[in-house]
Amino acid sequence: MAASGTSYVLRFGDAEAIVASVGASLRSFQVAGRDLVVPYGEDEVRPGYRGATLAPWPNRVVDGEYEVAGTRYRLALTEPERHHALHGLVAWLDFEPVVVGADHVTLGATIVAQTAYPWTVRIETTYRLGADGLTQTVRATNESAGAAPFGTGPHPYLVAGSAPLDEWTLELPADRVLEVTPDRLSPVGLADVADVAEFDFRQPRTLGPVEIDHAFTALSRAEDGIAAVRVTDPSGTGVAISWDAVCPWVQVHTADLPGGPAQPGHRAGLAVEPMTCAPDAFNASRYDYDAGLVFIEPADTVEASWRISAI
Repeated sequence: MAASGTSYVLRFGDAEAIVASVGASLRSFQVAGRDLVVPYGEDEVRPGYRGATLAPWPNRVVDGEYEVAGTRYRLALTEPERHHALHGLVAWLDFEPVVVGADHVTLGATIVAQTAYPWTVRIETTYRLGADGLTQTVRATNESAGAAPFGTGPHPYLVAGSAPLDEWTLELPADRVLEVTPDRLSPVGLADVADVAEFDFRQPRTLGPVEIDHAFTALSRAEDGIAAVRVTDPSGTGVAISWDAVCPWVQVHTADLPGGPAQPGHRAGLAVEPMTCAPDAFNASRYDYDAGLVFIEPADTVEASWRISAI
C-alpha cells in the first residue's frame, strides 16, 4: 500500500480531485490543471495534517485533558512541543471505501471506545465533485450507550495562484478573533478584529508578512446562511471555501514553519478550516463564549459540510 493509503481519483469536467484513504485526506484538487490546494504525493507520508479529516475534535485540546460528567480524561499529546492533543483521532486511520463513483467517494472509519475517549463513533465522509466545486460532508454516528462529545472540520491548504502567499489577497468575513498565547496557542479570549487590525480581513486586502494561526467567529453570511473565505492571486485566479451555520468557527493559518523559508512547505498555502466548534471546545466551561461543542446522543447522527471552489 502507498504511504498515503489508497487513492480515489474523482473527475468532473476539467476538475480532478484525489482523496487518500489515510485520514480520508484531500491529497490533490485541480481545476483546468491549476492546483487549488497544496498537494502531496501518493507514496508520501502526508505532511502533518495537510488535507486531513478531523474528528472527534478539530484543533487542540489544551494539555490533552478534559472532563465529561465528572470524569477526567487524558488524551495522548500529539502536539508535544505545545503539550496539546491535536486534531482528533482519525487523521491517521485508514478509511475503508463505502461507495465509489466516478465523481464521488464515501469513506468510513470507526473511532473505537478507548480510555481517553470512551465512545464508539462511526465516521463516514463523502467527497463529491461537481460544477460548483468539491464538496466534503462528514457524518458522525454515536454507537455508544452515552452521549459523545464531538467536533469536526477539514484541513485544506488553499492555493490562490503562482505568486507567493504574501502577495495573495484574503477576504475573511469574521468580526471576532480568538486570541491565543504566543508560545502554546492556548485560547485566551475573543477580541473584535476592529481592535486587532492585523487580523481584520473583512474587506479584502493583501496578506503581506502577517502570521496567522487563529480561529475566527461571528461570521458574516449570505442570505442563504453560507459563509465563505476567498483568496486571490495578483494574476486574477483564486479559490474559495464555503460552509453553512453548522460551522460557526474557522481556523486560518499562514503555514509558517519553525525553520522559516528554508523549511519545505513554509507559507506554501493558506490553511482555512471551517470548524463545528472552537479550539479546546472539550473544555468549553473554561471560557465565557459559546465554544460550540456538540454531544451526540446514542444512535444519533450529526453532519457538517463545506465546499472548495475555483475563482
